Amino acid sequence: MTILEAAGSSVDTARGSAGTFQIFAAGSNAGLAEHEQAFGPVSLEKIDAGFIPVLEESDLTGRGGAAFSSWRKVAATVRGRGATLLPAKPVVIANGAEGEPLSFKDKTLLAHAPHLVIDGLLIAGRAVSASLLYIYTAPAAMPAVEAAVAERRDARKIKVVGAAETFISGEASAVVNSIATGLALPLDNRNRLSEAGLKGRPTLVLNVETLAHVALIARHGSGWFRGAGSERDPGTRLVSVSGQGAGQILEVEGDARLCDVLSGAGVDLGTVGAVLVGGYHGRWVRDLDCRLSPSGPGENVVNPGAGVLHVLPARNCGLEATARILDYLAHASAKQCGPCMFGLPAMARVLSAIAYGDRNPQLVLELERLTKLVGGRGACHHPDGTAQLVSSALEIFSEDVKAHLSGTCTRQTRRSL
Repeated sequence: MTILEAAGSSVDTARGSAGTFQIFAAGSNAGLAEHEQAFGPVSLEKIDAGFIPVLEESDLTGRGGAAFSSWRKVAATVRGRGATLLPAKPVVIANGAEGEPLSFKDKTLLAHAPHLVIDGLLIAGRAVSASLLYIYTAPAAMPAVEAAVAERRDARKIKVVGAAETFISGEASAVVNSIATGLALPLDNRNRLSEAGLKGRPTLVLNVETLAHVALIARHGSGWFRGAGSERDPGTRLVSVSGQGAGQILEVEGDARLCDVLSGAGVDLGTVGAVLVGGYHGRWVRDLDCRLSPSGPGENVVNPGAGVLHVLPARNCGLEATARILDYLAHASAKQCGPCMFGLPAMARVLSAIAYGDRNPQLVLELERLTKLVGGRGACHHPDGTAQLVSSALEIFSEDVKAHLSGTCTRQTRRSL
């Protein structure tokens, strides 16, 4: 289990038994020389559409949150080009926006291993015969990314674009809209990005960690990638662990047990009240024996989303914590559709009322009604993700709900996440 403490500059590059824990193998703040020494060269001239079956064999899924099959996205972009009357060469975008407040893995990756991301972007570009390549990044990582691009002759065509520091700036259509217009707002567009995205061209948007794995698969093969993790969740992923001491980035195997990951981060399991898995659009869980995997079937599985694990101490109130998150999400919406403009603020008001003293038992029913009402009706995934968070809170903190409605909740709380 590779551990990188986000607050510091050192990187522990210890590998697991499968030898796959090496995203940060080049060390802290790695330049091109350190990168090439650690990873060796990659033969870009040999990469073409024939790399897509290699990705398929690896079963790599996106690491940005949606966990969609990476090879399918790449293949769809190739098909999207063929579907146009006047085929335009595709666009590939490395998405490092990371608007999720509890996530810092992508910023850390771009700061310490930008060349691995660049390798992945160049490989994906050749696989779909792209003519335009972008790295879309949060301002904090931009200096490292720009310096890395400037070091490389093969990266001269890559354009680095700053992402807005908003929650929804990393949504795929918002990424395209931001690069095109400067407005990081999701597009309510029926056309698929793989057919018509940036400048009307087939567009492939991949998370920066996904591209780092693409670079490793191109070097070592799909079998090597599958040497870690499980059959249903192969490979490794980066996770941001926060809430107990300093924030840390860990590289963990797919299907890892939540308790093992937390222990690896130095968390005292006896002090854990609940864990928010997947971030603000994720789920609260209390079963620390559950496994982190985006795919089933199987019981005791929770989707890690963008790799966010936030620990809530047992002394803290989960309802108050969720109310603060929900208030943030209501204000973070694009305000382009009814569920976001009206549904999310209404949900936030009701949950805050329950968390902070209103004893009306009808409030729970109203919150459940609103949660069902916004689901599946938004212009983007924001209402759905918010509804998932609220539903999990009502389930996991059901005893806290009863205590609040009776006026007996005595948990001490922190006022921020």
